[in-house]
Amino acid sequence: MSKTGTRILAIANQKGGVGKTTTSINLGTALAAVGRRVLVVDFDAQGNASTGLGISRADRKLTSYDVVVDEIPLEEAILPTLVPRLEIVPGDENLSGVETELADKARRSYRLRDAIRTHVEKYAFDEDKRYDFILIDCPPSLSSLTINAMTAADALLVPLQCEFLALEGLSQLLRTVEVVRSGLNPDLEIQGIVLTMYDRRNNLSDQVADEVREVLGSKVYKTVIPRNVRLSEAPSFGKPALLYDYRCPGSEAYIRLASEVLQRERARAMEPA
Repeated sequence: MSKTGTRILAIANQKGGVGKTTTSINLGTALAAVGRRVLVVDFDAQGNASTGLGISRADRKLTSYDVVVDEIPLEEAILPTLVPRLEIVPGDENLSGVETELADKARRSYRLRDAIRTHVEKYAFDEDKRYDFILIDCPPSLSSLTINAMTAADALLVPLQCEFLALEGLSQLLRTVEVVRSGLNPDLEIQGIVLTMYDRRNNLSDQVADEVREVLGSKVYKTVIPRNVRLSEAPSFGKPALLYDYRCPGSEAYIRLASEVLQRERARAMEPA
């Protein structure tokens, strides 16, 4: 965490379809609902976090691409959303070219970190512009974008789908974390692992959940995110599920997850330096 109190979490998993964007949108909304100021950085060329928070393609004048490639100040790309206290730096298809664009650039793995730190320090004492949380929605790959996000983050939040070989994919991500720690961001932590797309009617979901908890113990959140059609429908209406249907099981799960995230942050803050 920066000295200003802003906590930066990268929501990452190199596998696609595990709930990274759904988690970014709905965790951000739940944190905002309990009074935290939150910024989502859409760092995926698909731009689904932006779409899911109601940001049209036409409104994305500046995006996270402009921030990391052209070094546009972060505040120039920030847009409001329908959710009070929740803002976004949108993403778009230009992000797919970042690997090439940054190939010969200085500090190419630190571009996002530099932009976020500059913003956080600039507005450290401005209550209207200082964020409690910055959530980075990462692409489904271990590309330079994900490395930038890990380098910028204080910690990772990892969505893990309840499916066969879930741990095998996670092990690859954790190896990348160690590489980032060894050379780019030695303070990077694992904030937690959230089990997603849980289906209580399917024995495999229980088996995967038990296996993940046995291996990773307390790193796994108690909250599990169920398979829920309302979570899937909400983005097509440009809304997080908590606005679309706050009583659905998916919305209720993300409210519980936000509570766990805050509990872990309070516990971490109380640890001796």
